[in-house]
Parts: sequence; C-alpha cells; structure tokens
Amino acid sequence: MQHIHQALENGILRLSFNRPERKNAITTAMYDALAQALDQANSDPAVRVVLLTGQPGVFTSGNDIQDFLNNPPSDTQSPVFRFLHALSHLEKPLIAVVDGLAVGVGTTLLLHCDLVYATPEARFQLPFVNLGLVPEAASSFLLPKVAGYQRAAEMLLLGEVFTAEQALAAGMLNGILPSNQLLEHALGVAHKLAEKPAQALRLTKQLLKQPYLSQIEQTMRAEGVQFIRQLSSPEAREAFSAFIEKRKPDFSKLG
Repeated sequence: MQHIHQALENGILRLSFNRPERKNAITTAMYDALAQALDQANSDPAVRVVLLTGQPGVFTSGNDIQDFLNNPPSDTQSPVFRFLHALSHLEKPLIAVVDGLAVGVGTTLLLHCDLVYATPEARFQLPFVNLGLVPEAASSFLLPKVAGYQRAAEMLLLGEVFTAEQALAAGMLNGILPSNQLLEHALGVAHKLAEKPAQALRLTKQLLKQPYLSQIEQTMRAEGVQFIRQLSSPEAREAFSAFIEKRKPDFSKLG
C-alpha cells in the first residue's frame, strides 16, 4: 500500500506514514494496511520489533477529513477500529518516532507504544471535542493514567496544541532528540531490543500490559459507541462543515 511503507530488516519492521502531500493524513485504506501489518507482525517470527515513523517534519495530521466523511466508521469492524485493536494487542515491542505534527490518532496511538521519541519541533493535539467528537484509542483511560487527570482533562477538553516538552513532562515521551539524530537513536534502541530474547520480551510486555488490558478494551468499546453516535450529531456536522469551509464553527445554538 503506497501510503504505508513497510520494510523489514534485521528483525525490525518499519512502518512509515508515506503521504507527505497530505501531511500523512490517514485514510480508511491506510488504517486497513496498518491493521494487517500489525496482525501479521504478531505471527511472523522474523519480526522482533516494530518501528512506527512518519516523514521529516510530519508524523501524521490525523484522519483525512474528506475520506473520513465519505467512509465513516459504522461499527467496531471498521478499519480504524481494527487498527486500534491490533495496536493495543501487538505482542512485539513498539517504538514510535515523532517529528512535526501528531494530531488526533497521531497522538493517541502513542499511548500504546512501548517507547516514544520526538524532536523539539514535534507538536501534539487531541482536537476531538473541537470536532464534536469524543476521544478514541482508549485515550480517555490511558491519558489520565499516564499524565494525571487534570493534565489529561486540559489536553482533551481544550483540544489545544502542546509541545514535545509538555508531552515529555506528561510522561508520553521517553526522550527528545534533534531531528538529525531522532531516527538513528530509535533504530539503535530497536536493534538492542531485536537482539534480546524474543520470548522474554513478549512475556515482559504482556506482564506490563495485562493489568490494564481489560480496561483498555472496555474503554475502547465505550469510546467507539459514543464516537460513532457523535459522527451524526449536529455538533460534528457543524464542526466538519466549518473545517471544509475554512471558517470558525458556531456551536452557540446547539445544546
């Protein structure tokens, strides 16, 4: 799939958002490709570590709005939800490197990664409420757990951009590196992991995640129900119309 580049070398499966002309905005087809790649990584013994990257200057700007409106998720078997399920159930170590924009799912997916590195220029945003939607990827559970309730509420309720330094302070990153060192550092970490006993790595990750997995699944289902419901709400229609028309949305007449 041309917009999700895959490369396997020395046990490291590198998955890269590859749609720079649209700031790596994610389409339904891209979610489908990612879900398949992560599911296959679980069963492929040649894959020891998964590395998720974007392009220089942009990780992903989140959902492709037009594609999202043309192909809205209708149930939990939709590609976006299959991707989130595959992400939360990945057994192999997962590393993400973020340079530039990480919007919406580009930020929430990081909560499922084992290690996350970013550049000082990285910018994060959780604009769900601004779009008349609710959080996804179990972020309404994971973000308060990682960042604390007040900080998570600030990020999710206001939906404003925050910096790499703020993300690091919130416990969402393992480190901040210059853009010319980011990928090299992440690959170095990935090589270290790929050389370790694979079964011990998988079991350790399983033990780390197991106490929270049922809550993640439950929250993801609850978010999914509300997300799908909100997609057809007057709030979301106004937010998406304003986005397409490049104007400020007006929610004053909506309850």
